[in-house]
Amino acid sequence: MNRIKDKLVLITGASSGFGEACARRFAADGARLILWARRGDRLERLQGELSQRHGVDVRIDRIDVRDRDTVLTLAGELAAANHSPDILVNNAGLASGLDTIQEGDFDDWDRMIDTNVKGLLNVTRALLPLMVERDSGHVVNIGSIAGRVVYPKGNVYNASKFAVRALNEAMNIDLIDTNIRVSIIDPGAAETEFSAVRFHGDKDRAQAVYDGFVPLSAADVADAVLYVVNTPEHVNVTELVIMPTAQRNPYLLRRDDK
Repeated sequence: MNRIKDKLVLITGASSGFGEACARRFAADGARLILWARRGDRLERLQGELSQRHGVDVRIDRIDVRDRDTVLTLAGELAAANHSPDILVNNAGLASGLDTIQEGDFDDWDRMIDTNVKGLLNVTRALLPLMVERDSGHVVNIGSIAGRVVYPKGNVYNASKFAVRALNEAMNIDLIDTNIRVSIIDPGAAETEFSAVRFHGDKDRAQAVYDGFVPLSAADVADAVLYVVNTPEHVNVTELVIMPTAQRNPYLLRRDDK
C-alpha cells in the first residue's frame, strides 16, 4: 500500500547520496518535495528531472543547515504558506578526517559537530512545532552504525552520530503526547560521496574503503526510509539498522581476495 502519495516531504542534504536517493524514491511514489542542500546547481537539475519524470511538485532551497537564521527564515515561509511537512528527513551530515583525538583537526571537528548535531537541531527545532500544531508527522533521522559502536579514529564522527541516536530517543520521549513518529536509520558501509568528503577529495583512498565487497547503495538506504515512513500510523519503527551482507558490525567485514 502506498501511504506516501501527495504527502509533503522535506529532505535535507538532498543534492547527493542518501538525500538524493530519498528524493527520487519519494517522487516515484507521488510525494511532493521540499529539497534543501548547499549545492544549488545539483538541486536545480534534480528538481527538473523529478518534476518531468514523475509530475510532482518540487521546491528547492539552497541552504546550509548550519545557518540557523536561514533555516528559521525558510521554516517561517513554509508556515506562512501553510506548507507544514508531513515527513522530515534529517539527512544532512558528513564525516571529515580520520585521525586520533590527539592528532585531530579542529576545523574537521567543528564541521562535523555543527552539521551532524547542531544542523539537525536547527532544522528540527524550526519545523517540529508545525507538526506539533497539526498533531501529525514523521521525523526520520539518518544516523549510522558509527552511532552504535566506536571504531579507531572515528572519535568525533562517532560522537556526533551517538548524539543523533540520543536525540532520536529524546524526540520520541518529548513527543509522547502527540501522534508524531520519530525514527532513525543506521546504515553500515554505503558507497556514496561520504568517504571522498571524509578524505578531503582523495578518490583513491575513498574507493579503497569499498574494495572487495558489495556495499550498500544510496538507493538501498532510501528503500529503508520509505519502508519506515510507509508503515500504518499506529506503527513507529524507532530504530532500523541496515548493513551490506558482507558486514556484520563496524569491525567485521568480509572482503573477497582479488
